[in-house]
Amino acid sequence: MNRKKLLTGPYFFWAVAFILIPLAMVLYYGLTDVDGHLTYENLLAIGTVENFKALCLSLLLSIVSTAICLLLAYPLAMILSGMKVNQTSFIVLIFILPMWMNFLLRTMVWQTLLEKNGVINQLLGFLHLPSIQLINTPYAIILGMVYNFLPFMVLPLYNVLSKIDKDVIFAARDLGATELYTFRKIIFPLSLPGVVSGVIMVFVPALTTFVISDLLGGSKILLIGNVIEQKFKQGSNWHVGSGLSLVLMVFILISMVVTTKYDKDGQGGMF
Repeated sequence: MNRKKLLTGPYFFWAVAFILIPLAMVLYYGLTDVDGHLTYENLLAIGTVENFKALCLSLLLSIVSTAICLLLAYPLAMILSGMKVNQTSFIVLIFILPMWMNFLLRTMVWQTLLEKNGVINQLLGFLHLPSIQLINTPYAIILGMVYNFLPFMVLPLYNVLSKIDKDVIFAARDLGATELYTFRKIIFPLSLPGVVSGVIMVFVPALTTFVISDLLGGSKILLIGNVIEQKFKQGSNWHVGSGLSLVLMVFILISMVVTTKYDKDGQGGMF
């Protein structure tokens, strides 16, 4: 028993030092003013025109990028779940490999591809086609979100779909069920934990990101993550920045509740 407590010591220290203490600091700054008095003004700052517009735009782009990730990932996960183990392992490895690269570098690659004289426009010019203006637009931000967060949608879906008993599907086919009916009544309901887990794992980081919008939006498109970053770094206004962060935590708490409701057994994990 003492050995178990000793082994859990580092994890307890990690949780206190890097989770509880930072969270307590955000709560303190978010609920106090410069003089240390209790106030809700920092939370209400989300209601200003600039901040509310940034929040709405963040929600819109996050929802769109999450929907695109789901539409791309679900068919791919179904294909992977029906392949042989060796083939599947190789393809899954391809999806995991970009995650080993620095997040900033992955996004900067797309900046090089999408800029005015970038690789894509040079290729279009070589083919005598008109150039396209993607950089510094919401479309570029959505593209960056989908590229960076797609693996977080694929892996939970693949994990759930690969665990579905194939005999259940074969039984439905033997009883005369069509492929569409089998998908609606058996496959999709059983894969719902992976869908919910994947949606949340894409939506939450997409909502809070500021690096993607900085690089692919050219600092011209402000998301709520950019606003919070500016409060901390440029304005040194930790109180308002923490207050806005607490507002975003509401969405994270909601996502945790939804995950608990639809993925009680933890089937929607990435591995």
